[in-house]
Amino acid sequence: MVGMLEKIFGGQRHMEQTPAVMRSQRVRERVDMNAPVLEADYVAFDTELTGLDLKRDSIISIGAIKMKGAGIYPMETFYSLVKPERPLKSEGVLVHEITKTDLEDACGLAGVLDEFLEFVGDAVLVGHFVSIDMNFVNNALKKLYGVKLQSPATDTHSIHDWLYENDADFARHYKGMTSRKDLFSMARRYGLGMEKAHNAFHDAYLTAQLFQRFLYFLPPCGVHSVGDLVSVGKI
Repeated sequence: MVGMLEKIFGGQRHMEQTPAVMRSQRVRERVDMNAPVLEADYVAFDTELTGLDLKRDSIISIGAIKMKGAGIYPMETFYSLVKPERPLKSEGVLVHEITKTDLEDACGLAGVLDEFLEFVGDAVLVGHFVSIDMNFVNNALKKLYGVKLQSPATDTHSIHDWLYENDADFARHYKGMTSRKDLFSMARRYGLGMEKAHNAFHDAYLTAQLFQRFLYFLPPCGVHSVGDLVSVGKI
């Protein structure tokens, strides 16, 4: 009967929210949007996916690393494989190199998201084209719990575009800028070493280093607070 009513009225039963999920829904009450950008807490993160279609694809790994201002904390990290809710695609495996065998003992998505939210805490999220990652996380959270991420977030791609338009010192320092937008092209252009492409943790660490490069140039351009940063790095 319940299932029939859900089909008729479009309702969806959700899991009971965990403490980490409940806490995440009030994060904006605790994040100080006036905090100086060089003193705020950040979590740079990345996901690997079966593909880019929100309806047909799913998360297969999440990687993240904590930062305090421009300082990266290499010992405070998160990485987990995720049992996929959609089949792996051969073209995707060529990119992320995660195979069906790798995922046989992976944790379920609900457990991984709970641990990820606990890891993020009250930090500002940082990602490269972060809307893609957030859309998949939000899609999963909505299906599981009926909620979305509430953490403030900023995008290194958008920050780079803003610096490109507004800060000649940045361009002079690096003797020009790149017009290529992908993470690896930017990493190469700004002198970051790359070990292995498309591992979620490595990409998160690369994003943190890129953010670190950009962050020092923002206060002299008038980007002083977390609120300013979120506006400049809009997603």
